Amino acid sequence: MSFLSELKSRANVLQGLELGAQRDLMAGTEACEQACRTALVYLQDLCAQLNVIKPLAPAVYSLDGKAPFAASTALAQRNFRCDARRKMLRNAEVCDYIGVGWDLSPAAGPVATHTVSVNFPPDLARVTERLSVGQIAHERKEQRHPGTSKLLAYVFDYQTEARAFITLTPDHDTGAIAFRVTNVGGFGVLNARYAAAQVTNRLMDELAKKVVGQPSRFG
Repeated sequence: MSFLSELKSRANVLQGLELGAQRDLMAGTEACEQACRTALVYLQDLCAQLNVIKPLAPAVYSLDGKAPFAASTALAQRNFRCDARRKMLRNAEVCDYIGVGWDLSPAAGPVATHTVSVNFPPDLARVTERLSVGQIAHERKEQRHPGTSKLLAYVFDYQTEARAFITLTPDHDTGAIAFRVTNVGGFGVLNARYAAAQVTNRLMDELAKKVVGQPSRFG
């Protein structure tokens, strides 16, 4: 074999690998787009139904892990909204993300101002993080000893209304969908990742069960 023939053989191998990689990218992109179409239709319909039902939020929400977020009042889930954004990828328009957001507010009575105080760094970090992840309106104050001015505690006056979210972000290169579920069943974030082919109505049913507090295999 001449040297030129050897180079041609190597070039053919590389071209074959490149074409295979391109086919894999195209397959991953199409799988993600199909999954996003399925999820968007499902979530839009789910939001419409839950806006009528206004289900109670599952579990007990608490900022400090001790006192319930809204005292003895359960939280209702209201004002479900679904949004989807698109972007350009490899000269094609694809799904950027799908988001669902809704309010967590007292099931009975108006939104009120409650107070929680903490005096240890781990408790302060926990409360601060939950206020942030819940997008909860609040004011932070310092409680000091009247004689020595020594810091005794941090006091948070907060409104008993929070937000919950679900975000689906496709990874078109790998053919997978990342789910970020925030403040469902308590303050916190659940991250899950599924192959695009797994994102079917059956999986979305499991996600919906989790939102309303039924036994779920999601995540």
